[in-house]
Amino acid sequence: MDITDVRRDLLAEQQALDAIVAPLRLEQWALPTPSPRWTVADQIGHLTYFDRTAAQAIEHPAEFTAGVERLLATANDSDPDAFTLNEFRVMEPAPLLAAWRTGRQQLADAAAGLDDVDRVVWYGPSMGAKSFLTARLMEAWAHGQDIVDALNSAGIDVDREATDRLRHIAQLGYITRGWTYANRGLDVPDVPVRVSLSSPSGEQWEFGPSADDDPAPESIEGPALHFCLVTTQRRHVDDTDLVVTGASARDWMERAQLFAGPPTDGPAARS
Repeated sequence: MDITDVRRDLLAEQQALDAIVAPLRLEQWALPTPSPRWTVADQIGHLTYFDRTAAQAIEHPAEFTAGVERLLATANDSDPDAFTLNEFRVMEPAPLLAAWRTGRQQLADAAAGLDDVDRVVWYGPSMGAKSFLTARLMEAWAHGQDIVDALNSAGIDVDREATDRLRHIAQLGYITRGWTYANRGLDVPDVPVRVSLSSPSGEQWEFGPSADDDPAPESIEGPALHFCLVTTQRRHVDDTDLVVTGASARDWMERAQLFAGPPTDGPAARS
């Protein structure tokens, strides 16, 4: 897949979430989500802020960098979300939804000019353009999962169809195994782990050493959806159908964190 494929799938993932939130009633936007302190509206506000700044990072990197400096200078430990969310917390759902649509269109327009070889400044090291858009797709899907979970917990039946767009997230989950440990100041394990996932369409996705290379490697096998839920810290591995073989594979699945930022822990089992 090249960057055109990632951009196309990013737009599709955003539109799928739009179709879920657009019909919500006013009180449903205020429902709490699994993210501490965040409502459904906050989840969309978060996506809006970072889609908008992602477009700025592509088109106006100096302005983006200045904005990061302002964010760091005004960081508020008592309300760490203030800088990114306060603008959206005063909006009613309709203008908030319109702001998100505008922000993601800005990102789509900016991303249309990217090539695979380009790099984009971001909050840590710069990122390859393809990885940059993959991260935006992952964010839309993962925060969308928080919204779906919140609605279902409130008795609002939402069935979000899993698609093969998950391949982007599954691959990101696999290649960030080392990041999971380095981000915690831990040595990166040198034990290879084979990941074999069944896609929503029935294909088999393989990452890492094959069974032919090692007939009994440590391994993770099961639905791609469940691997993505674990590596985005939306489910504990014990609450999935993943079959995990080996101590290193198990340790990875208990710590997995494919996104940037300080190390965090996913939900406890059966939570």
